[in-house]
Amino acid sequence: VEALFGKGHQLQVHKWLYQEGQFAAKETVTLVGPRSRVISNLRILGPCRTLNQVELAYTDGIALGFDLPLRASANIKGTPGGMLMGPAGFFEMPDGIIRALRHVHMHPADADYYGVKAGDKMRLKIGGPCAISLDELLVRVDPLFKLEVHIDTDEGNACGLKPDTFCELIK
Repeated sequence: VEALFGKGHQLQVHKWLYQEGQFAAKETVTLVGPRSRVISNLRILGPCRTLNQVELAYTDGIALGFDLPLRASANIKGTPGGMLMGPAGFFEMPDGIIRALRHVHMHPADADYYGVKAGDKMRLKIGGPCAISLDELLVRVDPLFKLEVHIDTDEGNACGLKPDTFCELIK
């Protein structure tokens, strides 16, 4: 944060996210890819974590020239790196650029309800005129989690996902 926004800078909350204590920051960065193409206005998620990670949709990776590995969050060993630009400077990431593996956050009570445990895989059935089913949805369980599915924009756009679209989690 300091390399990109200046010494002593603290992330400011733009919008609170569904998971307790998580937020989209007001601050954004620019990512420079291997083809010298950029994506600007990438939103930072806070609070700060112990490692740096950028999650891109598959099509964004192609546009920038990244061969994106599909990974669970924080599994960044052997992943490509890149250059982040902020208003106060640059930050060279040696690794950490991934395509996020689709997953579901669950409280232990939710996991009991669905009969699953951390590390299991589920299916997400998405309704509507372009209905699809997404397999290999990784189950993540933590007492601090609220039930929430994370898919990327490519997956959501492929089926025309809207806030009122019927979805069903299947073991």
